[in-house]
Amino acid sequence: MGFNNMSRKIRLGAFIPATGQHVSAWRHPDASPERHLDINYLIEIAQTAERGLFDAYFLADSPAINFGGAAGGDQYGVSSKVAGFEPVTLFAALSTATQHIGFIATASTTYEEPYLLARKFASLDHISNGRAGWNVVTTASVDAAYNFGYDEQPEYTERYERAQEYVDLIQKLWDSWEDDAFVYNKETGIFYDVNKLHHPNHKGKYLSVKGALNVPRSPQGYPVVVQAGSSEPGRDLAARYAEVIFTAHQELENAQEFYRDVKSRLAKYGRRPEELLILPGVSIFVGKTEEEARAKYEELTKLIRPEAGLALLSGLAGGIDFSQYDLDAPFPDIESDSSVRSRPALIANIAKKNNFTIRQLYEWVAGVRGHWQIIGSVEQVVDQLQEWFENEAADGFNVLPPTTPNGLNDFVDLVVPELQRRGLFRTEYEGKTLRENLGLARPENQYVLAQKTEKAS
Repeated sequence: MGFNNMSRKIRLGAFIPATGQHVSAWRHPDASPERHLDINYLIEIAQTAERGLFDAYFLADSPAINFGGAAGGDQYGVSSKVAGFEPVTLFAALSTATQHIGFIATASTTYEEPYLLARKFASLDHISNGRAGWNVVTTASVDAAYNFGYDEQPEYTERYERAQEYVDLIQKLWDSWEDDAFVYNKETGIFYDVNKLHHPNHKGKYLSVKGALNVPRSPQGYPVVVQAGSSEPGRDLAARYAEVIFTAHQELENAQEFYRDVKSRLAKYGRRPEELLILPGVSIFVGKTEEEARAKYEELTKLIRPEAGLALLSGLAGGIDFSQYDLDAPFPDIESDSSVRSRPALIANIAKKNNFTIRQLYEWVAGVRGHWQIIGSVEQVVDQLQEWFENEAADGFNVLPPTTPNGLNDFVDLVVPELQRRGLFRTEYEGKTLRENLGLARPENQYVLAQKTEKAS
């Protein structure tokens, strides 16, 4: 699977919670956590990411309060991620204050009705002039189940079976109208061509939708389809439908195994390797010197309340209550019954490899939650990003700045110029839509494609 390194450019997503990525980011002296619902503050963040020529602003989301997974919830009120805007609504507002950057919003195939999801993402794509993306998740949270009238979380394999059917149905809905269906002919009085309207008439194992979407086909055809996760069903879902995959790896070798495995699966679905971009998450503490970068890391580490660190670990490990253990003893040998399969194993492996205590582990994952973390000078940071990019481990990165806004400013002002100097990153946006900037093709309407195939046969 060779690459033309002269033509490839690193793709960058910006994963920017309003209160910062690190568990203690909101406590930083320069942070403004009280502004996490201030739309003007969030516009500033989006404009900074656009100044850095990021492909997209990415937000995670869950249809439940996120207590960090701790047993009994967040009993101390230490989590800064418990509340915020619904991302599609937020991105519709941010799109009017930006011109180029894309917006990737997370939405659940388990708890959202497909017709409504298809409608809001198609609307966002129109409002943003073709800059929308959907991060497909199955939502492994019993709290979400309780919020939608269920007594328990649907079983793991069932959620992924439903997700396969769900994405297929969403694409049918997005193709309800052909691109030129609306004719607006004032002379004849014909507003749209009835022959270019298609009803999905879908009735499957999990979902049933009869009628066409009441939003015209959007500028990108489909908003960019993104998937996050590394489990076996997640890899197959990505190979079949995803155009971008957000994943977590600590080591080059593991990232390469994932990259090669997922890319090799695309042929089964009639796709080429370049049709799926793999963006590992990375949190970067960067300074003009390594010492300066380490000082930034230590400053945040000292601000971690043990309760916040334990809540974070509990969520990543599937709800295990770590408060029963000695924080400074070796990390215990635990078994998780979590329905989130890939992340608990990753967390346990980090602890084992580094001989971490519980306290050392939560300090290490406080800003990355299992993702790659780099602490170093500009040159050290870019050297490592370049190594992954040029050695079949990444097509780019989903950057998780540890603090908001300082961590994002550091990346834009320090790392981006060095990436550009080495010819690894754009100096201006290539296109007008998220697809164009990512180098992804616009999908042809499936009903039009079927008609062409039928005529040719």
